Amino acid sequence: MAATPDYYKTLGVPRTATQAEIKKAFRKLARTHHPDAGGDEAKFKEINEAYEVLSDEKKRELYDQYGTANENQIPHGWGGGSAVNVEDIFGGGFGGGSWADILESIRHGEGAFGSNWDFGGGYQPRPRKGQDMNVTLNVTFDEAFNGAEKKVTVRVPGRSESETLTVKIPAGAVDGGRLRFKGKGAPGENGGADGDLLITTKIESNDLYTRKGADVLMTVPLNIAEAALGASVVVPTPDGKKARVKVPAGTQDDTVLTVRGKGAPKVKGDGHGDLKITIKVVIPKEMNEEQTKAMEVFLAASTESVRSWEA
Repeated sequence: MAATPDYYKTLGVPRTATQAEIKKAFRKLARTHHPDAGGDEAKFKEINEAYEVLSDEKKRELYDQYGTANENQIPHGWGGGSAVNVEDIFGGGFGGGSWADILESIRHGEGAFGSNWDFGGGYQPRPRKGQDMNVTLNVTFDEAFNGAEKKVTVRVPGRSESETLTVKIPAGAVDGGRLRFKGKGAPGENGGADGDLLITTKIESNDLYTRKGADVLMTVPLNIAEAALGASVVVPTPDGKKARVKVPAGTQDDTVLTVRGKGAPKVKGDGHGDLKITIKVVIPKEMNEEQTKAMEVFLAASTESVRSWEA
């Protein structure tokens, strides 16, 4: 027969510890070693066993006196009576439950039996919240930018009928953003609360714009003359208006210009993001005679090489 572990050492408390100190030590260790928190289940069972004994005054007294709280392990005649068969007390199977039930109770309560056990009637399942459900909702760029209302029909397992919900997309909604509907998920068990419905927004692509948070990104092509000499370019903005953008002379390919406040509304906080314009210098594949002559003049007038090793 395996030796009974040192329960005081398991909980890290002295033998003189009060019930309050024992409970505090148990809760601290349980938070660290609980399987649902990524802890080791075997270690958690040791901690739970120690707390089961030391938190019960009668069991603690037996443990302190005999080194065990199991009355079956106390020799006949000790303690003024004969050994007690625990199975006789609990009906030959712990009220009709199983060790799997006990382990499940360990995962969700303080004691190995916890509040789930009715020693007169057996294992009483604890209330459990229903499972959260996830739905992806496709929204257009404009709907996410300006906000919109959309209808979503969901069929939740465990419910007899589907339900149509009105989803309010906030102005400035981001790709991957979540909207939570309390109690619209799977039904709870044993009187537990219903789960939630989580709707994740997915922003569809747009011909002109993409989003990065509240910032709106777009690409503006320039010909080589506009990039070299500078230009004033009118661009459409995502709010349906237009903005004039000044391109400095000598602007290079992939330069980013910013138009402040012309991005999407900020869902959290005030104001708008920015419109960020990436310049793409377009090199003509074909040129007419006049363009060709102009480029030849430009080339003849270029006295410095653009290649560093030829400088």
